[in-house]
Amino acid sequence: MAPRKKSPNMVWVVKSKQPAKTTEPATDKKTSSVSSLLSDSVSKLHLSSSEDHTSPPDWSTLPEELLHIISSKLEDRFDFIHARSVCRPWRSIFPYPSSSLRTTYSLPSFRKFPRRVSGAFCTLERFPVFLFRLLSPHNTPPSQFFVGGVRPDNQTPRSDPTLLNIADHQIIPLGHMCRMVGYDPNSLETSYRGVAFLEVNEENGEFVVLIGYAHDILALRSTEMRWSRVDDCSRADCSDIVTFRGKFYAVFINGDVFAIDPYTLKTTPLRPPNIPGCGRCNYLVPYGDDDDELYLVERIIVRNQVLSFTKLTCRVSVLDVEAGEWVVVSDLGDRVLLVGKPGNSSGNGSCSAKELPEGCGVSGGSMLFINEIFDETFPYKYGVDTGNPGDDLNVWRCSRETRVSILNKSPMVALRIERAEL
Repeated sequence: MAPRKKSPNMVWVVKSKQPAKTTEPATDKKTSSVSSLLSDSVSKLHLSSSEDHTSPPDWSTLPEELLHIISSKLEDRFDFIHARSVCRPWRSIFPYPSSSLRTTYSLPSFRKFPRRVSGAFCTLERFPVFLFRLLSPHNTPPSQFFVGGVRPDNQTPRSDPTLLNIADHQIIPLGHMCRMVGYDPNSLETSYRGVAFLEVNEENGEFVVLIGYAHDILALRSTEMRWSRVDDCSRADCSDIVTFRGKFYAVFINGDVFAIDPYTLKTTPLRPPNIPGCGRCNYLVPYGDDDDELYLVERIIVRNQVLSFTKLTCRVSVLDVEAGEWVVVSDLGDRVLLVGKPGNSSGNGSCSAKELPEGCGVSGGSMLFINEIFDETFPYKYGVDTGNPGDDLNVWRCSRETRVSILNKSPMVALRIERAEL
């Protein structure tokens, strides 16, 4: 993240209550001294800046004692990132938030599986993902969104980074995603098709990794550090793997879905009902910080018809974990499903529309395909009336009230949402 200078009109404010008694408790004395120190420091900054109106206040002159106090009061991870961007001396005081760091794991290479290549390794990267919405005065389209992760500015990525002034953005966490460094699940040059990570013993740091490779699902336990084939699974190519409530869920290009136990690697088929005369592209989308729901989005492709992405319909189901089956739904409530992923990562995201301002172009009960082949798409909603009497209303289809332009796909997805011209 590039350093950002604060504007001259920025001030720190501390609210404190006057003590009711003449004798101040120790905590009140401490608060009073902090307030006095803060007031004196800010006054000096304003005095120095008023003498030279062309230069902003020099925030690097704030006492280190005050910075440590401020650092101890911060809770939000992006407050730390904001503070680190003020000036270079602050970076030694405000640590980069560990919750935003990427975790990497060096694993044995799977490139020539089932052969084991001595001394060959691959790198798994697990990182938090966020939805960034550029703030605007009226919260009306056109709106600009970004989906991706963040990294410290001293970690140089392999590709050109997307630089954002995050002080100008609303930030919504979307959970974690994984990627194999140097591998692209959408590339035809390799047989790699996605990865998922699951911690099985937090105390001992034990984990299990699953990848889709060629026609197989491969598993690696940290206690063994070797790849093995998962038996009794689909023979079709895997298209993606996600985690939900302590299990892996893999989806395949032929429509198969399997749940995989991380301890036994036992598989359970969860194939949704067929749609006569149609093929489909399936996507798994977890929702909620506590694994509230797992959605299956099926993009329906009618056979023997001209393919038009803007006219494709969808069927959406939610997993009934106890019954072990998919239940078709027509209502997502206030939820927004983000189908697609930034760069070469695995997994899909979701959020609540309650976290977004009304009228920003994204509403509850909708889906956004954020990584399309073409650079334009539309939100999907249920029961959209196309004006054609022959079109079924009991499906999810494009709502042309707003148009989504995909400006960038890697390393972050960049979207512009604007009102469509009808």
